[in-house]
Amino acid sequence: MHNRVMRMVGAGVLICAAAAPAAADDRAAFLAGTAKTCGGCDLVGLDLHGRVFKRARLEWAKLAGANLTGADFFRAGLAHANLAAATLAGANLNLVDAKWADLSRADLSHALLFEADLAGAKLANANLQDALLGRARLNEADLTGANLTGADLTDARLAGAKLAGAMLRAVKLNKQNLRDMDLRGVDFATADMIEADLTGADLRGANLAGVDLTAANLHGADLRGAHFDGAKLTNAILSDTRREGATFVGAIMPEGWEKE
Repeated sequence: MHNRVMRMVGAGVLICAAAAPAAADDRAAFLAGTAKTCGGCDLVGLDLHGRVFKRARLEWAKLAGANLTGADFFRAGLAHANLAAATLAGANLNLVDAKWADLSRADLSHALLFEADLAGAKLANANLQDALLGRARLNEADLTGANLTGADLTDARLAGAKLAGAMLRAVKLNKQNLRDMDLRGVDFATADMIEADLTGADLRGANLAGVDLTAANLHGADLRGAHFDGAKLTNAILSDTRREGATFVGAIMPEGWEKE
């Protein structure tokens, strides 16, 4: 019995030893463009700008700090991949599967992220200026401190996303569901939030100056210290809100509204 176990262990060692060169071969083939699968590959810090990785399988890949400017990741698999501080400016990430990926501090400015699955992804302090995130899945994503200035979030899914301290100036959030979300200190200045659902949201200290909140629902929201100067609140619902310290200078208020 002992000898049999030892033979099995020895065989396992041989198998493991043989697997290491295979992984290296996979990496070389991927970088040469002859293979599309490189799960778990170490590509940290590489210059891969402009490369085409359509439908590539890069789950758990290590791409931290890599230069991926203008790269094409259309329908690629990047679930759990580490792209922290990577440069993805102008990259095509349409329909990418990047669930639980680490994109913290990554540069995603002007990136294409239409219908991208970023559920649970780490995007804290990422640069998403002017990114196109229409219908993207951002459920439970960490966007703390992220810069989304000018981003298009039309029909994006944000349920459970962390947005505290993020910059969302001039974003498109019409009809967006932001119920009960922690939006403390978020900069929404000049954003489009027509018919947005902000029921019960925590907007303490948020900047909503110049925001179009026509017909938005802010019932039960905490607006203490928030700034609505120049905002458009025509037909908005402000019932049961806390508004101590909030400012509404030059704002267009709902008919019959009386400031506390």
